[in-house]
Amino acid sequence: MAALRNLSMVIGAAVAALGSVLFIAWSRYFPSRKKRLQQLEWSPSKKETNYLDKQVLVLGLDGAGKSSIIHVLRTNTTRSSSAPTHGFNSATIISNGLRIELLEVGGSQNLRTYWNQYLKNANIMVFIVDSTDDKRLPLARLELHRLLSEAPKLPLIVLANKQDRNTALGISNIHFELSLHRVIGQREVTVLGTSAIIDGAGQSTSLQTVRSLLEEKLHKQTEETNHILTNVT
Repeated sequence: MAALRNLSMVIGAAVAALGSVLFIAWSRYFPSRKKRLQQLEWSPSKKETNYLDKQVLVLGLDGAGKSSIIHVLRTNTTRSSSAPTHGFNSATIISNGLRIELLEVGGSQNLRTYWNQYLKNANIMVFIVDSTDDKRLPLARLELHRLLSEAPKLPLIVLANKQDRNTALGISNIHFELSLHRVIGQREVTVLGTSAIIDGAGQSTSLQTVRSLLEEKLHKQTEETNHILTNVT
């Protein structure tokens, strides 16, 4: 009997020691999770505003100015330069009952192969082109129509960027170079000239106007969806 008691004590001590080691390891390697759990346990409940969550997918070839445009849309301020996006860039705008995620996927060749994977969660696609880079407009057209073929109902906004430059092609030229006549009538298409410079020259449209347009279209989508659901029920 004494031997059994000693064996039980040894096993119990071993289990306790193992539990301590696992707890220490969990605390060390998952500190953020532990902190979140503590916050969930002790933080008082807060009343939050109910926002409509929407996603705008921002795509375009590298160098088109996607990050700069997102920055202006979110802050209404410009910045002197922007590093190329090597992966993803995300910003959130909260306005008029909407919580809009602007999701940018980098435009380099290796990242363009992943663009189509983000179409299903998007409510609107914003495709940005560099209006001064006429040599790569055929590539932009190819990539754009590849996406459109996989998302036949997704509304499209094309931003012909860098309209503040003297070498920029006009809106009608961008419309032609991207062969947008092939998709008009099949989906909602808007083409605007833009510049990441506040009060950009030429055919530039204020990016705050673009932001208002996004909000208008997203609200309209919600109303149409609610109308369809009401008729179904």
